[in-house]
Amino acid sequence: MTEETGQTRRALYEQAQQRGIEGRSSMSKAELAAALEREGPAQESLAVGTRLETFRRLASAVADGEFILRPRVLTGFDRRLHVRQTLREDHQTRIADGTEETALKFDQLSDSLFSFFRGTALLFYRDMAGDDAWMPTVLALGDVHPENFGIMPNVNNVPIFSVNDFDEACYAPFTWDLKRGATGFMIAAETEGELKPKHRSKIVRHFIKGYIDAMARLAREATEQDEEMRFDNAPKLIRKLFKSAHEKRSKWLRDDYLDETGRRFRSSDKLVPITSRIEEFQQITDRLIRDNDIEVPSRARTSDGADMRVKDVAIRRGQGTASLGLDRYYVLIEGPKGDGTDDLIIEYKQARRSALTGLVPPNGHEMNTRAERISHAQAVHLIRGDRFYGHIEFDGQSYLSRERAPFRDSIDLDDLSKSDWKAYARICGQVLAGVHALSDEAGRVDYDIEPAIVEAIGPEELFTEDMVMFAEEGAERVRRDHALFQEDHARGAFTQLDMVYR
Repeated sequence: MTEETGQTRRALYEQAQQRGIEGRSSMSKAELAAALEREGPAQESLAVGTRLETFRRLASAVADGEFILRPRVLTGFDRRLHVRQTLREDHQTRIADGTEETALKFDQLSDSLFSFFRGTALLFYRDMAGDDAWMPTVLALGDVHPENFGIMPNVNNVPIFSVNDFDEACYAPFTWDLKRGATGFMIAAETEGELKPKHRSKIVRHFIKGYIDAMARLAREATEQDEEMRFDNAPKLIRKLFKSAHEKRSKWLRDDYLDETGRRFRSSDKLVPITSRIEEFQQITDRLIRDNDIEVPSRARTSDGADMRVKDVAIRRGQGTASLGLDRYYVLIEGPKGDGTDDLIIEYKQARRSALTGLVPPNGHEMNTRAERISHAQAVHLIRGDRFYGHIEFDGQSYLSRERAPFRDSIDLDDLSKSDWKAYARICGQVLAGVHALSDEAGRVDYDIEPAIVEAIGPEELFTEDMVMFAEEGAERVRRDHALFQEDHARGAFTQLDMVYR
C-alpha cells in the first residue's frame, strides 16, 4: 500500500492539483493514488508566507503590558502591504484553488464597505492583538455585526431570535465582541441605513446601553439559562421579523429546493446536485448523529421507521460573506410523509480557524479543532438550540452541521427607520449580553461572569463613550483599508500568494 492510499480523496486531489495531473476531478481515490505514484516523489515546493506566530508573540507581549505598536498605527505604503498580506494569508486555500467563488468573494469585498468589514475579520483583529488582557474572558461570538443576529430553530423546532454565526467563536475579553459589534453597527448604519454620523454614533450607544442594562439585570437575577426570545415574548420589531420569516415547509421546499418529483434537489446556479454521493453522505450523516449524540426527532424518521434517510445531496454555492468559497453541502433528509412536503435539509459547512486565534490575550481556553470549536459555541450560546448542531470530518476537512429551516432569516437593514435602528441595536446588545452570561454556565469560564463584567465596565458613560470612540476610529480605518484593497484588487493583487523563496 502506498503512502497516498492511506489519505482521504480530498487530500489526494489537492496533491494532484498541485502537481498538475490532468483528469483529476473525475478520478476515484484509488485512481488519484495511482496517478500520484506514477508521477513519482513530489518536488520540494515553496512555502506560503504566514505571520500567525508573529502575531501570537505580539499579542502575548501586549497582554504582558509591554509597550508595542500594533498594525493599526501603520499608514501609507506600509499599511497597504499589511492589508494585502493579511488578506492573502486569510484566503490562502481559496486563492490557491483559484475557484470562481474566490474571485466572486473579492469582487463582493470590493463592491461594498460593509461586505469588506464582514469578510476581513482577521485584518480587524490583528489591529487589536493582545488588547484588554485585564478584562473578564467570555466565549465571544467573534464576529458581531447587525446581520449576525436572526431567527433560527431551537431544539423543539420553534423559531427563536439570537446570535446566528459562530464561525469565529473564541474565548476572549468580552470587550472584543463589543468593539467588533460597535464598529459593525457604525458601518452598517452608514452603508445600509444611509444615516448621518451623529445618528450612527447614537445607534452604537444604544447597542452598548442594551448590553450594559441586560448584563446588570442578569447579574441580579441569574436567569440567563431560562431565557430565549420567541414570538410570544419578543419586542415589536422582532415580532415583525418572526411574521415575515414564517413560511410553510412544503412551499419552502417546493419553491426553493426540490424538483418536480419531490425526490431530488433542483439544479440551479446556487445548487449543484451530486446524487452519486448519496451513499457516502448517508454514512457521514449516520456518523454525525452517533458521534455528536444527537437525538433524532420523529420528524426526521420515515414512515417505515428509518432515521435520517438521505434522499439527495447538493453543493451549495455563493452563500455567506466571510465563508464564500468554502465547501458547503446540503443533504436532503426524508420526512415521515415521504412525498417531499416535510423533508429536512441538513447543512454541512466547512470550518476554518477563527480569526481570533493567536490574537486574544492568553487565557488557557484556546481550542485547536475547527468545527468542534464552532459546535461548542453553538451549544453554549444556544443551550436549547438547533438539535442538529454538530461537527464531523470528511474529505480531509472539518465541517459543522446545522438544519436549514423555512423560518431561518435575518432582519432587512434597508427597511429600518432611524428609530428602528436604535431599537434593533439595543435588542442586539441585550441578546449579546445573554449569550456572554452563559460562558460560566455551559462554557469553560470558572467564575461568576456577570458581576465581573459589570464591575469591569465601571462608570457607564465613560465605558460607552470609549466604545463609541473606538467604533468611530475603527470605521474610518476600515474605510481607508477598503480603498487600498479596491486599488490592489483592480491590479490583480489577490490572484497569487506571498511565497517564501528562501
